[in-house]
Amino acid sequence: MCLIIFAWKLHPRYPLILAANRDEYLARQTAPLGWWEENGVLAGRDLEAGGTWMGISKAGNFSALTNFRDPANIKSEAPSRGHLVSHFLERGGDPGEYLKLLAEKGDLYNGFNLLTGNADHLWYYSNYGDEPQELSPGLYGLSNHLLDTPWPKVRKGKDNLSQLLAQPAIQTQSLIESLADGSLAPDEELPHTGVPLEWERQLSAMFIKMPKYGTRVTSALLVDQGGKVTFREKGYVPESDQEFAFEIE
Repeated sequence: MCLIIFAWKLHPRYPLILAANRDEYLARQTAPLGWWEENGVLAGRDLEAGGTWMGISKAGNFSALTNFRDPANIKSEAPSRGHLVSHFLERGGDPGEYLKLLAEKGDLYNGFNLLTGNADHLWYYSNYGDEPQELSPGLYGLSNHLLDTPWPKVRKGKDNLSQLLAQPAIQTQSLIESLADGSLAPDEELPHTGVPLEWERQLSAMFIKMPKYGTRVTSALLVDQGGKVTFREKGYVPESDQEFAFEIE
């Protein structure tokens, strides 16, 4: 994932509301959203490294990942960050304890931001930040820097979701549309992350379209007070659109 906008315990009907764009090289082999038969996980899958960028289990364990953009400090032999998501989804347990254990070896990985949670608690950790933190109720945005870094795409995504929070019922289509804006930020608002200026411009959009890289899927996740999960993924490269609904066990 490269953009995650989410509301935690702000809406009277939905404790968790989330919209996310996964940006990736278009040639990277990926399986669309579906149930992993071996372990009750609902997620897409990176077919090259085997992990995932976002998912939820039948038990209600949730996790999502973004990379921290720092091209000057890439470790070529680092393990895949996608397994940080899949390991939590598969094992479950306390989301805070999982992140605290991960923090002891976080420097083994290239830069990342990781969310882990369940029906009661939601935690965040970055190996470029401080200790893992439990999140209080609020509206949050996460891209390729630390949580709530006010990049233009993060501000815009939070504004869009804030408007949806006024509705008594929220549709996955509305969440997907909230991240569909492909407009670029003005140069004076661009971050400086170590990539060339033209890349910085293109990456500033919520929805990225480049010849070999861009937004591959948009995901929408709703978890309501009764434990019903609605998870939709709209894919663009390749095209797909599927939605799953289930009750947390």
